Amino acid sequence: MSLEAIQQTLDLLRSGTLDAAAFCRRLRAEPLPTELPARYGEVLGNLLDRLESSAMFGGESCSFSQDDLAASVQAWLDKARERLAQ
Repeated sequence: MSLEAIQQTLDLLRSGTLDAAAFCRRLRAEPLPTELPARYGEVLGNLLDRLESSAMFGGESCSFSQDDLAASVQAWLDKARERLAQ
C-alpha cells in the first residue's frame, strides 16, 4: 500500500467515514512499500493492534484513545515519508 493510500485511509478514519476495524483490515491487507525497513511494519502492526482493541471497547473502558492512536499512525506515516525521501 502506498503511503498516499495510507494517508487517504487515515483521513477516512479521522472523518468518521471509516470505522477502526475497517481501517485496520485495509492496512493489514496490503504490503507496505518494500523500501521501508521491516521495523516500520512491526511498529504499524502494534499501532493497529491497539486501534483494534480500542474499537472493541467504547468510552472510558479502554486505555487506548482512538484519536491518540490515529495521531500516532499519522506520526508513523510522517516518519515513513521522511525515510523514503532520504
